[in-house]
Amino acid sequence: AIKWEDGRESFISLEQLRRHCPCAACKGEMDIMGNVYKGPDTPLTEKAAQLLRIQYVGAYAIQPVWADGHSTGLYSFDYLRRIAESLDGAAS
Repeated sequence: AIKWEDGRESFISLEQLRRHCPCAACKGEMDIMGNVYKGPDTPLTEKAAQLLRIQYVGAYAIQPVWADGHSTGLYSFDYLRRIAESLDGAAS
C-alpha cells in the first residue's frame, strides 16, 4: 500500500511488484541503437514474491529484497505510480 502526497492510495500486490522489476536482468538493457538485451525468461518461484525487506534509495526509490535472493531492482516513486495506475486501469 502506498499513500501518495496528493492523498491518493495505491495497492500493488507483491507478485505484481516483482513482475514489474525494472532491473536489467528482468527487463533488459538497451544499447545506443535501441536494441534490448536480456537474459532468458525464467519462471518465478514461490519465494520470488516473498518480500524480506525494503531499503530506501535516497529520497527517490525503494529497493526490495526478495526471498529468492533477487535485490537489484530500483523502483523510483514515479515508476511505482505508473505501475499502480496501469494496474488500476487493468482492473476497470
